[in-house]
Amino acid sequence: MIDAVRGLRIYTAYNANVDVIVHIDGKTIQGLIKEFGPKAVRERIEEYPREIREPLDFVARLVHALKFGKPVAVPLVNEDLNEWFDSRFKYEMESIGGQAGIIANLLASLGLRRVITYTPFLPKRLANLFHPSVLYPTVDGKLVLKPIREAYRDGDPVKVNRIFEFRKGTEFRLGDEVIEVPHSGRFIVSARFETLSRIETRDELRPYLPEIGKLVDGAILSGYQGLRLSYSDGKDANYYLRKAKEDIRLLKKEADIKVHVEFASIQDRKLRKRVMNNIFPLVDSVGMDEAEIAHILNVLGYPDLADRIFLYNRIEDTVLGGKIILDELNFEILQVHTIYYLIYITHRDNPLTEEELMRSLEFGTTLAAARASLGDIRGPKDYEVGLRVPFNDRGEYVKLRFEEAKSRLRMREYKVVIVPTRLVPNPVSTVGLGDTISAGAFTSYLTMLKKRGALPG
Repeated sequence: MIDAVRGLRIYTAYNANVDVIVHIDGKTIQGLIKEFGPKAVRERIEEYPREIREPLDFVARLVHALKFGKPVAVPLVNEDLNEWFDSRFKYEMESIGGQAGIIANLLASLGLRRVITYTPFLPKRLANLFHPSVLYPTVDGKLVLKPIREAYRDGDPVKVNRIFEFRKGTEFRLGDEVIEVPHSGRFIVSARFETLSRIETRDELRPYLPEIGKLVDGAILSGYQGLRLSYSDGKDANYYLRKAKEDIRLLKKEADIKVHVEFASIQDRKLRKRVMNNIFPLVDSVGMDEAEIAHILNVLGYPDLADRIFLYNRIEDTVLGGKIILDELNFEILQVHTIYYLIYITHRDNPLTEEELMRSLEFGTTLAAARASLGDIRGPKDYEVGLRVPFNDRGEYVKLRFEEAKSRLRMREYKVVIVPTRLVPNPVSTVGLGDTISAGAFTSYLTMLKKRGALPG
C-alpha cells in the first residue's frame, strides 16, 4: 500500500501555523490550580468557557480536559494573553501545525509524487517548517509552483498555537478531589485573532485553481473552524464560505478529482451549521471524530441521538449518526476516527469492497501508530514501525459490538466497516494523529479507486 500511495499527487489548504509544544506534568497543573484557587477553577469549569479571554478560562478548560483525557482545542481570542503564556511556560519544540500543514508534511515525508499546499499567510518562520519538497502555488503571469521555503512573503502575520501534551496516569488535586488522567492527549490553545481567521484563496491565484486541479489526484481542505461569524471590516462567515465553495468548484472544474474535508470542532452552533451546509454537499469525503458527529447531529435536529453519543459513546449510535449525516448532507464517504476504532460509512454503490475499505482504514491507523511511536514520520520506512504496534486490546470487543449494531440497524443500503486502532501506550506525541489517520485513509482510498479505474490517472 505504501508504494502505491506514493504515486499520488495531493493539494492541501488552508490552515497552517506554527505549533509550540509543552509537556505538562502534575506539578505544573498543581501550580496553576494554586495560583487561582480550587474554588475559582471549579466555578469556571461549571461555566465551561468556550473561548479563552483570561488565564482562568485556560486553567478551567485544561483541568476539564485532563479529567476526561480527551483531546480538546479551545480558541484564544485575547492577544494580550500571549505575554502571560510566554511567561508561564517553557516551549520545548516548534513544529508545523494546522491540518493542511501537518498533512502536507506527512505526505511529503512519505515521498508522494507531488504535494502542493496553499495557505493565505506564509511568513518565513512558517515556510521554514514545511518539508522542502512541498510546493506552493504562486502567480507570475502564469501558475508557478515554487518550493514552499522559497515562497514566503515578508510581512505576513504568523499564527502560533500552543499545544499542551499530557500523559495517562498524571495525578493532581483539585481541592479534595484527586484526578488521574485516563488517556494521553493534548490541549490546544488555538490562536483565533481576526487577522488570521480569513480562510480564502487570494484573488490573483483563484483563476488558476482549475489548473491546480489538473495537477493533482485529490485535495484535502481544512481550517473552516477558524472562521468568524463577523469581522470588523463588515465581512462575515457567509462571504468566506461563498469563496470556499467557489474554490471547490474551480478545483473540480476541469478534473475529476476527489475532495476530502477534515472537519474540526466548531464551538459556535451557527457557524457549524453554515460550514456543514455549505461545504459538505460539495465534497466527496469528510473526516471527523465521534464528538464532532454529535455536534453535527445537534444542528441537524437529532439532539437525543447526539446526547447518547456524548454520554455512552456506543458504536451503534455512532454508526446511526454517521448514516444520517451522510444522507442529509449528500457526500460520498464518511470517515470517523476515535481512540479505539475507525469507521467508514458509504453507500452500497461505492466501487470499493468492504475488504478494501478496511485495508484503507488499517493503513490510516498504522501511519498514526508510527507517528505516535516516533513523534513524526520522516520517511516511507517509518511506516514499518506502525506495523509493529498491535491493535488495541479492546479490538475484539469493538468487533463484537459492531456486529451487534449491524443486527439492529438497517444496513442494506450502506457499506459500513470498522477496524480497531493500533494504540501506542506511551506516545512520543499525540499532535496530528487524527489528521494522520484521515490523510492515510483518504490517500489509500484514492489509490484503490485508481486501481479499480474509478478515478482517472
